[in-house]
Amino acid sequence: MGNTYQDAIENSNIVSKTDTNGIITFVNDEFCKISGYSYDELVGQNHNIVRHPDVPSSNFVSLWETILSKKPYKATVKNLTKDGRTVYLNTTITPILNEKKEIKEFIAIRYDVTAEVELKKRLELKEKELEALNTTLELRVEQQTKELKDLNANLEDKVKKEVAKNKEKQKILFWQSRMASLGQMLGNIAHQWRQPLTELSLVIFNMKKASLQNDEKKVKELYINSKDLIQNMSNTIEDFTNFFNPQKEKKAFNIKQAIEESINILNKTIQKENINIKVSIKNECEVIGVLNELSQVIINLIQNAKDAFLNQNIIKRDICIKLEKRILFDKSYAVLEIYDNALGISKQNIDKIFEPYFTTKHKSQGTGLGLFMSKMIIEKSLNGTIEHKNYKNGSKFTIKIPME
Repeated sequence: MGNTYQDAIENSNIVSKTDTNGIITFVNDEFCKISGYSYDELVGQNHNIVRHPDVPSSNFVSLWETILSKKPYKATVKNLTKDGRTVYLNTTITPILNEKKEIKEFIAIRYDVTAEVELKKRLELKEKELEALNTTLELRVEQQTKELKDLNANLEDKVKKEVAKNKEKQKILFWQSRMASLGQMLGNIAHQWRQPLTELSLVIFNMKKASLQNDEKKVKELYINSKDLIQNMSNTIEDFTNFFNPQKEKKAFNIKQAIEESINILNKTIQKENINIKVSIKNECEVIGVLNELSQVIINLIQNAKDAFLNQNIIKRDICIKLEKRILFDKSYAVLEIYDNALGISKQNIDKIFEPYFTTKHKSQGTGLGLFMSKMIIEKSLNGTIEHKNYKNGSKFTIKIPME
């Protein structure tokens, strides 16, 4: 039975025996496997043959003090194999006594815990790394929090500055657009006045001729004719003055009036360029805003169509203006649609037409602000929308304005 227990212990554990001086007297096969030494290489050698150089001498002092006092010594021991590997062995060294209770030898029973120790070391290393990461993270969070607090403290001022900058940019764009519109209006005044001035010059010549002939009836007739011409020219100036009157007070007005005013202002241009304008008004639509601003939008769209007719060499030039009331999402809207047959806008430009400074015209003909400012007026001043799409053989602009 004794041999059976001994066989079981030797087959399942790492076993060695030493004399009282630490000289190895016996090792089992498991000891040889773990150490890398053969039986003959170990027996007769001091047990220090497997001692690891990293283990402090104080550990061995404690070991000898314990076993020499006839007590078992238990510890996890770090050993060095023949090929230089480090192994960890959970070790119990027990003194064996003779009949006189004197130490005869020492038997050591061990089992390999290298994997567990290495795993523990890796876990400890990871824990240290996590602690370092956590410390770094806390510092970063603290730094980011400080930066966010500083940003938040200055955010209001930055927002105010950016808003002020944007307002200034919009003012500049607005006045540039107004100046561009003014240039167009002056051109229209020139068209409106050119024929009356020619007629007035002829009337004055005939009046002088009739005066020399003492034809009072003819002089009176020519005088009345000249007064009518001058009054017509004066009315033209009045129309344009009213158009550029910077009234900003919003009030109710009829869109039909804005359409008629726009066509009246452009009348000479429309006649000169042989443009046929058809107006279809299904409903009287009253909205809140500034009449002159909507007129400016309509004038700009007609002018753009006129320029497109010229650029595309369109012979039959048609513009159709439709106005009707529609119910959209349970609200009433005035829907103004302006069509032309000027072949529309190219695919590469169609998404850019409402951008500031974008124009397909020569720089001497356009600033690229007309459609941008038209969009601004419709959206900001009239709370509406303006959209464009190519339709049939031209362009279609749709303006929707809520009827309040």
